[in-house]
Amino acid sequence: MASVRTIARNAGVSITTVSRVLNNHPQVSEGVRQRVLDASNQTGYTQTVGRKSTTNIALLYTGESSLGSPFDGAILAGMSQGMEEHGYDLMILDARRSRNAGETLTQMMLRKGIRGAVVRTTSATRGTVEMLAAEGFPFVVAADRFDDPAVSYVYSDSIAASREATEHLIGLGHRRIGMCLNIVDDSDHLDRLEGFRQALAGHDIELDSRDVLRSPANREGGVQLLRRVMSRADRPTALFLADPITAVGLLSEARRSGVSIPADLSVVGFDDADLRYMVCPELTAVCQDASALGREAFVALHGLLDDDKTPVRKALPTWLEIHGSTASPG
Repeated sequence: MASVRTIARNAGVSITTVSRVLNNHPQVSEGVRQRVLDASNQTGYTQTVGRKSTTNIALLYTGESSLGSPFDGAILAGMSQGMEEHGYDLMILDARRSRNAGETLTQMMLRKGIRGAVVRTTSATRGTVEMLAAEGFPFVVAADRFDDPAVSYVYSDSIAASREATEHLIGLGHRRIGMCLNIVDDSDHLDRLEGFRQALAGHDIELDSRDVLRSPANREGGVQLLRRVMSRADRPTALFLADPITAVGLLSEARRSGVSIPADLSVVGFDDADLRYMVCPELTAVCQDASALGREAFVALHGLLDDDKTPVRKALPTWLEIHGSTASPG
């Protein structure tokens, strides 16, 4: 088993110097710090003796932060319910910014006094999640899923409900249906695209590549999306938007510009909370309970911290609600 003595020998420094580096002491040169961290990483060492037991858990972003979104706000609200009950404190970390040069993710977490983490990731940073799993640090991914058996996750399964939403539009008579995704890929949006594709294929409707659209997941993205779609001579008669705020922006711009929803364009959105009731017309949407997602992610993490090391792989349901934003094509 790796020890501080082994690291000291491999790095050519004293045991005291190794201790200083592992405890982030400022009075160590950068060259020595890097040698010690390299030797520590090679041996797979993580500090146990002298490590303080803390109540800190982290919401860790491995890529671009989406903390300002209603979805992440709801996840935090769900997490907080369990955190208060069990006396945990929360830290919010960006893995790209918080790590020192040469540190493993686990070393970064321990340096900051983190016991475990709920992780938010994107398609581009899934490798970071698998790296953390290989290091053995306790964490649970929220709103994504992995084939790696060492990764614990809780996510919302939106494929079936997305297929049902698209079939709802097809049943109304729509044959030219567009799909709008975020400009940043994640498994949630790709699942919604998969359900959309399945529905079209099941009704022998060919998908035109021009009808798979990209837009930033914000209000302005929805504004620009409507302008782009309505300017096309061959535009779709219906849209399925994979992001809630994009749909809000699109509906607001429709009212401002005189586009009638659903007479001119039927719209299906996605809703993490209750936004579908706060727009006019009320939004037909695939719905998920993001607060429950955060709560279940914390429950799973608490289990890992409570010495149950069995990986958690849990899917929560989504459902379709039909409201006033969809109708037969005019």
